[in-house]
Amino acid sequence: MVAITSTPPRTPRRRGRRGPSGVPAGRGVVARLTPYLFLLAAVGLLLLLTYLPAANMLWYSLTDWDGLDLEKEFVGADNYVEVFTNPQIFAVFGVSLYYFAGSFVQMAIALYFAALLSYRTRFSNLFRGILFFPYLINGVAIGFVFLYLFQPGGTLDTVLGWFGLADPPKWLGDPSIANYSLAATSVWRYTGLNFVLFLGAIQSIPGELYEAAEIDGANRWQQFWALTFPGIRRIIGLSFILAIAGSLSVFEIPFIMTGGANGTSTFVIQTLQTAFNFRQVGLASAMAIVLLAIVLVVTFVQRKLFPDEKVDLT
Repeated sequence: MVAITSTPPRTPRRRGRRGPSGVPAGRGVVARLTPYLFLLAAVGLLLLLTYLPAANMLWYSLTDWDGLDLEKEFVGADNYVEVFTNPQIFAVFGVSLYYFAGSFVQMAIALYFAALLSYRTRFSNLFRGILFFPYLINGVAIGFVFLYLFQPGGTLDTVLGWFGLADPPKWLGDPSIANYSLAATSVWRYTGLNFVLFLGAIQSIPGELYEAAEIDGANRWQQFWALTFPGIRRIIGLSFILAIAGSLSVFEIPFIMTGGANGTSTFVIQTLQTAFNFRQVGLASAMAIVLLAIVLVVTFVQRKLFPDEKVDLT
């Protein structure tokens, strides 16, 4: 007799739980959390290095802290009352008008060269590099270079002497022209940034529009007002916002070249002097908060007056 043995049924292998798309449930959770894990480090650094110091500065503005004592006495809104009632604090905003006017000069120069170099021109890449190069230089280095340029008997006086100007003015020592010299330095430095923004915006305009305008007989000036200027209006608005914010928070060039002397002190320089020279960190923090609020309000008003154009995709 042949013994017949029955083979026990094979136990099916357990498989992990799968989602509707066939991906294991654990992997699906990890895939959904991966973008947030990448953002965690950036958001953490942003909170640690930006928002937390800003919150501390807001707290300091409500105290009379001198930057050294461990105890901080709460004074409420006294520092803000001092900021708005002390005429010497807000008087330095008049210096920002020089840089604000200079920002329009640099935007005009940048727009001119951007429109010119957007066409095929010999050595256009060389000229683009020359215009953008000053923006790549460190602001402290630029301050020292122009400090030697404007000093008595310096490079500028020597060049002017070649043309017969024997008694040039004191470019940084005369309060009546010192801010013009500093604003001109700022124009030289930041024209390259506006130039790159305008050039990129102009090159994004379809070339077929210019070809159609040429067929219709439009010259370059008519093409600029009919095509180029409307096409880069949003970038001009952005440059206007940067001009306002930059003119209100000028620091590097006047601090390096004059230290705020001869009527060249800006609001930021005065804030630093209040904090570190006069040991009034609470008042300086209130000044910084006020400056931030002014920039935000000006930006909000500008966005309301010149809103972005909404594209209808329907």
